[in-house]
Amino acid sequence: MKIIPGGICAVKGVLAAGSCVDEYGVAVILSPGSNASAVYTSNKIIAAPLIISQESLRDGQLSAIVANSGNANCFTGEEGLEDARQMVGTVSEGLNLNPSDIAVASTGIIGRKLPMDIITPLVNCAIKKLENSVKASKNAAEAIMTTDTVPKEFAVETLLKTGEKVRIGGIAKGSGMIAPNMGTLLSFITTDIKASPQELKIALKEAVDKTLNLVVIDGDVSTNDIVIIMANGRSGRIDENFQEALEYVCSNLARMIAKDGEGATKLMEVEVKGAKTFDNAKKAAKSIVTSPLFKSALFGSDPNWGRIMAAVGYSGAEIDEKLITVTLESGDKQVKIVETGVVIAFEGSEELEIAEKIMKQNEIKIIVDLALGECNAKAYGCDLSYEYVRINAEYSS
Repeated sequence: MKIIPGGICAVKGVLAAGSCVDEYGVAVILSPGSNASAVYTSNKIIAAPLIISQESLRDGQLSAIVANSGNANCFTGEEGLEDARQMVGTVSEGLNLNPSDIAVASTGIIGRKLPMDIITPLVNCAIKKLENSVKASKNAAEAIMTTDTVPKEFAVETLLKTGEKVRIGGIAKGSGMIAPNMGTLLSFITTDIKASPQELKIALKEAVDKTLNLVVIDGDVSTNDIVIIMANGRSGRIDENFQEALEYVCSNLARMIAKDGEGATKLMEVEVKGAKTFDNAKKAAKSIVTSPLFKSALFGSDPNWGRIMAAVGYSGAEIDEKLITVTLESGDKQVKIVETGVVIAFEGSEELEIAEKIMKQNEIKIIVDLALGECNAKAYGCDLSYEYVRINAEYSS
């Protein structure tokens, strides 16, 4: 497997574009005649565009996606549904596509009417700029940013078991209102794999459960979350190699989201291993990256093993505290702070000194070994800083 440039446009036959003005942006992605699948937010308040996209994806076919930033088009009633349909209609007319083959997504402020006098011209502008290029993918990624500080895109090429090359590319947005209960973000993935809608559904769900579902910025579940995969079938048949590559793409997008969390100064990766089941590993890992107390300790460079252990304890995972080992890691530095239930990094110890140096780094890995089984999970998060409070105090819901 190798990392390649181009994001969603790394896949031949995929065109993309982005168009922005002030705080609004629109991305359009075109992959004609693709099989497709999606996962959606589990929030019971569902944004209008997701309702329309669920209808479009019912037959497992998509040719295009249109997405806007700056306004979530959520809690906007029937008028919001009509505005989402109008976005679809503009793409349908501009690209001569069936409206039922177009998905729509939105991100931004909740509860305000979508300014169609701004959005419609942006959609038309994006349609005119559609192309297959590295720049086009980046423009699309930039167009869906809200409080993100950097665009997020990633692509790989790998070999299927048949020896055929397959490509997968993705873009994502996400910086705040991030908690794993689907994928808690917008993400659009393209590929040239040959797969049925049902096969894509299974592959995407498995990949998201292991990656994007394990990102936590602040513990809030968005109303607008959607991850869509489109497969144009120009390469070989789906297999285990494809699944591995898809999970790799999703995990890198997840890591980018965590690193760019609102106000974040540090990225944390939490690996829980030795669990009896994947669900147990996932619960424990998510609990640590969600903990406001440990996120605050991370911001303060405090190797607070007590907060880690507490988060594992209330996670709902099956544990035995006498078996747990906790290790901190950054770059070439690594130190155990708890070993088989015993605190190693006590006051005045060399281990504590090393742990404090590790916690001052920009990227920190926390490894928790439950020593009960063979299952592992990785979660991604960031620290909770003063800047996070400032951003969200000034940002209307």
